[in-house]
Amino acid sequence: MSSPDLRHRIAELLPRLRRFARTVAWKPEDADDLVQMALERALKAMDQWEEGTKLDSWLFRIMKNAWIDELRSRARRDEVLAPEEASEQVGVSETGSLITRLSVQAAMARLPEEQRMAVSLVLVEGLAYKEAAETLGVPIGTLTSRLARGREALQRLLGDGELVR
Repeated sequence: MSSPDLRHRIAELLPRLRRFARTVAWKPEDADDLVQMALERALKAMDQWEEGTKLDSWLFRIMKNAWIDELRSRARRDEVLAPEEASEQVGVSETGSLITRLSVQAAMARLPEEQRMAVSLVLVEGLAYKEAAETLGVPIGTLTSRLARGREALQRLLGDGELVR
């Protein structure tokens, strides 16, 4: 595949990459930075992508690795980022759907990172279990158990109404 064709296919995946980044990083500014880091790495390594492999899985794996690198870097710097603006949702009129969305986001945020990534890749991004396991670099059985625990935790958090007041 030619370089312009591959770049076009990467650009088509931007909405999914942004959604995955928001799931992983939670803060919009961190998610945007993560997408940028992943795209830079992907564009530099375009010659490493093999025709016939799933481009989205390759990009998600790059993003996951970029996030791990970022967390390690932050831990070394002992950096604390400013809290997200509390007023981001002011003026939204769709109260019911907003409350539901915020409840799901809050529940997802409470999941351990490995469960959050598994849930995001399989349930939100629609990757097959095998692809998600390869993206995360874990055996399929590990992915399955993380996904099951993540689903149970989400059902418990959302079903109990613990997050919706």
